[in-house]
Amino acid sequence: MEAALETFKAHFSHLEDPRVNVHNQLHNLEDILILTILAVLCGANDWVEIEEFGKSKLEWLTHSTGSGQETVLELRNGIPSHDTLGRVFSLLDPAQLQDGFLRWISSLAKLDGEFLAVDGKTLRRAYETGKRKGAIHMVSAWGVTNHLVFGQLRTAEKSNEITAIPDLLKRLNLKGCTVSIDAMGTQTAIAAQIVEAGGDYTLSLKDNQATMHEEVKEFFETAQETGFKNVTVEHRREIDGEHGRIETRDYWLTPLPEYFSGTKKWKGLKGIGCVTRKREIGEKITSETAYYLVSYAGDIGRFAQSTRGHWGVENSLHWSLDVSFNEDQSRIRKGFAGENLVVIRHLTLNLLKQEKTVKSGIAAKRKRAGWDNRYLEKLLALALPAL
Repeated sequence: MEAALETFKAHFSHLEDPRVNVHNQLHNLEDILILTILAVLCGANDWVEIEEFGKSKLEWLTHSTGSGQETVLELRNGIPSHDTLGRVFSLLDPAQLQDGFLRWISSLAKLDGEFLAVDGKTLRRAYETGKRKGAIHMVSAWGVTNHLVFGQLRTAEKSNEITAIPDLLKRLNLKGCTVSIDAMGTQTAIAAQIVEAGGDYTLSLKDNQATMHEEVKEFFETAQETGFKNVTVEHRREIDGEHGRIETRDYWLTPLPEYFSGTKKWKGLKGIGCVTRKREIGEKITSETAYYLVSYAGDIGRFAQSTRGHWGVENSLHWSLDVSFNEDQSRIRKGFAGENLVVIRHLTLNLLKQEKTVKSGIAAKRKRAGWDNRYLEKLLALALPAL
C-alpha cells in the first residue's frame, strides 16, 4: 500500500498549493489529495462524506507502516474539514491535476493498439443559476480494451467539444490507436490530427457534415437494394440476447468510392462504413442506422470493435459514474472543484475496473473497500506500474 501511495505522490508532486501563506496552513496539500482519493475509492461522494471517512479511518491513516516511523498520511492536525477540502479543490489548477492523472495512467497502461472512444458527459446538477454558469461538461477518452479512462477535459458547454477534443487528443500518445468520435467531433482538422499522430479514426456522420452524410447514406441504401452488386464490401453480423432482449448488429465496410465529393480534405480517409442495430424486446422492435468515415479499409473486425466499443462507453463509463458515484446528482461546482473531482472519480474508477477477483458491481466494490482495509490495500496495489 505504501508503494502505491508513493506512486500517487510522485505523479502529483508537481501540484502547486493554491492557498495563500502555504506554510501556515494546518493541512498539507499532499494529505488532502491522498485522503480524497482514498475516500472516493471507498464510497464518499462529497466533501462531508470525505471528512467523515477520514475521521472514521484516522487510526488506520496514521498508523506506522512497519518499516519505521513513517505513517500512511501525516495529518499533523487531524482530518481537514469539509470546508477546507472544498476550498482547496475549488482553487487547485485543474490542468496540473490532469497532468498528474496522465502521468499516472501512462505508467499503468499503454495506448498502443487501443480502441479509444472519445465522448462527452454533462454533470446535470453541477451548475450555478445565480451566476449563470452552465453545467459542467467533460470530454473523456475511454480505453475500450483496457477499460480505463486515459484522459479528460472540461468544456464550457457541449457545443465546445469541437475545441476540447483536439486539446485532449494532443495530450495522448495516439500511435497505433483507433479513435472513435461522435458526429460533433467529425471535423477535418481532428481527422488530420489523429492521422498525423500515428492513429486511425472511426468518425460518425450526421447532419453536421451534411453533404458527406447524404452521399454515404445514399451509397449504402442503393448498394443494399442491389445486394451490393459490383461493390467491394465486407459484412459482419453479431447477435446478442439476454433478459428477453435480442440485439442484432450488421456491419458493412467498403473502400472509399472515387466519385465522392470533398474527400481530399479528409486526411487518411480510406473507407466508409454502415451499422444497423435492431433491438427486439417482446413484440417491440426498434432499429437505427449509423454511417461512418474510417481511415482504414479491409478490416471489418476493427470497424465492428470500434463502433461497438463506442456505444459501450455509455454503460462502461457514463452509467458507472452516474449509478455508482452518483455523479449526475453532484452539486459540487464552486471554482474548479467540480472538474477536479471528476478526475478523482476517473482515477478511482480505473482502479475499481481493474480489480477482477470480486464479482460485484462498482458500487459494491467501493463499499467493500470502505469496510475492509485489506481489500482497499488490494485496490491500491493496482495503482503500481506493471513491471
